[in-house]
Amino acid sequence: MKQVDVAVIGGGAAGFFGAIRIAEQRPDLDILILEKGKRPLEKVRISGGGRCNVTHACFEPRPLTKHYPRGERELLGPFHSFMTGDMMAWLSERGVETKIEDDGRVFPVTDSSQTVIDCFLNEAAQLGIDLWLQCGVTGITPPSDGKQWLLETTTGMVSASRMLIATGSSPQSWKMLEQLGCRTTERVPSLFTFNCKHPVIADKMGLSVPNARLEIPQAGLHSDGPLLITHWGLSGPAVLRLSAWGARELAGLKYTFELNINWTGSDTDLVREWIAAQRADAANRKVRSTMYPEIPRRLWEAIVDHSGCKAEANWADQSKQDLDELLNDLVNLPIMVTGKSTFKEEFVTAGGIELKEIHFKTMEHKRYPGLFFAGEALDIDAITGGFNFQAAWTGAWIAANGIVQSL
Repeated sequence: MKQVDVAVIGGGAAGFFGAIRIAEQRPDLDILILEKGKRPLEKVRISGGGRCNVTHACFEPRPLTKHYPRGERELLGPFHSFMTGDMMAWLSERGVETKIEDDGRVFPVTDSSQTVIDCFLNEAAQLGIDLWLQCGVTGITPPSDGKQWLLETTTGMVSASRMLIATGSSPQSWKMLEQLGCRTTERVPSLFTFNCKHPVIADKMGLSVPNARLEIPQAGLHSDGPLLITHWGLSGPAVLRLSAWGARELAGLKYTFELNINWTGSDTDLVREWIAAQRADAANRKVRSTMYPEIPRRLWEAIVDHSGCKAEANWADQSKQDLDELLNDLVNLPIMVTGKSTFKEEFVTAGGIELKEIHFKTMEHKRYPGLFFAGEALDIDAITGGFNFQAAWTGAWIAANGIVQSL
């Protein structure tokens, strides 16, 4: 049997960062990371299209919490202890310089996730942290003597004084923890795109508008932001925000619902005034050639055609009814969503260990002393943009400090 001071289940972002933080404070401890996959830090590898979106340039705790549909209240205290700037400084101190892009996302200046992976692997090796790959945990037994946890793994038995669960959104780990007696919330997908078909978006893959307004009346959800047309339907930040904030509501609708789109991002009255201005000031110009600002030509032409306006006719020759239909299609076009698709490979799951079960000053389970959590194993998730990684870094930092204090 392998005996260690700390066993970390999960060789991803939270697991490695937590193990490194423990070892930095207590180099005398035996720390073992157990990873069921062939390679560690796999989600770091694929993040940001292989560039690794390590965090987001939001440097105040309360505004940062607003990006978390689940975990907003609970993360406020932890973010006061370890924030986005702290993570950027931590990486910089170890030779990984970062940059802030225009949308606030933070990446290594190398634009390569391998830079972050190499940093973590080198730190772990220098600190003497042990790593078992292709080692799945199949059973967890709490201490009978109040001291040692027992782990059944595919590599053999492990005993540990403390455990850090950093398994991400793993159904197998959640099931194992439920058998142990930990309470979990329902797991549903978050951060997904919408499958839909409509004449306006047909054959428009790659076109986008910078500031759409989306609404799902059936679920009471709305979102603003860039909207992208894909070959399967709709994506972009506006859609991803809806999927995150409405993860459970949309699952309850079985991902079939009506989506209302305002392509302009403006209030109805302002768009009505714009149409009236075209009829007055561009009366002798064709409707097809006078596009609403920031709507691509091909999309504008499709909206005009769908509204019933005579695209080759002048603005002055349009009927009031046709212009009313154009207004409606610009600010309130209903499209039926009939399913979802995973957002690239950066899937996120809403659900996990119930947050009321956790002491957020230490990340320790309230009913199981010596059992700590970090990352997506908890019922915490965020919108896209580096926020999920920041929750992992912060949670792992707090958990590591809690483990060290408890020892």
